[in-house]
Amino acid sequence: MFEGRCYAESWPLRTAFVISRGARTEARVVVVEVVAEGICGIGECTPYPRYGESVQSVLAEISSVLPSLQQGVTRLQLQEVMPAGAARNAVDCALADWEHKRAGNQVVEPQWLPTVQTLGIDEPEAMGVAAQNAAALGVRVLKLKLDKQLVLERVGAVRAAAPDCQLIIDANEAWSVSGLPALCDELAALGVAMLEQPLPAGEDSLLAKFQHPLPICADESCHTRADLPRLKGRYEMLNIKLDKTGGIGEALALAEEARAQGFQLMLGCMLCTSRAVRAAWPLGKYAQFVDLDGPTWLAKDINPLRFADGRVYWV
Repeated sequence: MFEGRCYAESWPLRTAFVISRGARTEARVVVVEVVAEGICGIGECTPYPRYGESVQSVLAEISSVLPSLQQGVTRLQLQEVMPAGAARNAVDCALADWEHKRAGNQVVEPQWLPTVQTLGIDEPEAMGVAAQNAAALGVRVLKLKLDKQLVLERVGAVRAAAPDCQLIIDANEAWSVSGLPALCDELAALGVAMLEQPLPAGEDSLLAKFQHPLPICADESCHTRADLPRLKGRYEMLNIKLDKTGGIGEALALAEEARAQGFQLMLGCMLCTSRAVRAAWPLGKYAQFVDLDGPTWLAKDINPLRFADGRVYWV
């Protein structure tokens, strides 16, 4: 049914993106195009080494399934023949984009979503300056990337520089069990609204053993609905990313089931172009926090959305 192809792209960043695992200066993405009836659907994914993915492995995985698309495999069947991850995400989003275009859907709701602005790891003073600059541009929620060094100093500098902004923290699994309950108390006292993935995914059982003074969000610990039983009692919030769920289909199903079980939701993205943010858009209305600022790190974007005043606008 579908003719398809896949290819890699590299998008330079306007400045280095620094998290606990290191620094990046480019976004490397894989794009899938599917064509049928003269209509082209496009999907994008960002391979993530943390999950054992590379550009080469994702391209190989997608190439292996392209013959199935020619034979008419459905999006539901795709979830059976491909594992969750970046490769399936690009294919699923390409097929969903094709369906959307074929149906002639022109109206997108909502027309805008609030989004956090991420601050990469830096010295406390530099993070304070970045926070002040972001707040001056209308940003209302700041997401601080942190490692295990100078945690309170960095948060304190940002809080002083942007007193009216809501703060959330992403440790990317960099913290340890030792002292975590006390640190959470101190962060709550500084007005931090949420803490994302403080412990490694395989070592997060401690989170069920103390009362959380602020919500804790699972990122690396949460990929699909299969993870939900293990997360109950450890986390109050889940970060849904299409590159983890393997596409918008599983992402929407995860959102529905997670909300039914009492979890709050965050919608996230990798370093990506606006194509990937457009694909995730339907999830925005369900999320307490929306983190779709990946394209703002690019020196140049494709078919760009508009980011202004702490919002991302569909254009």
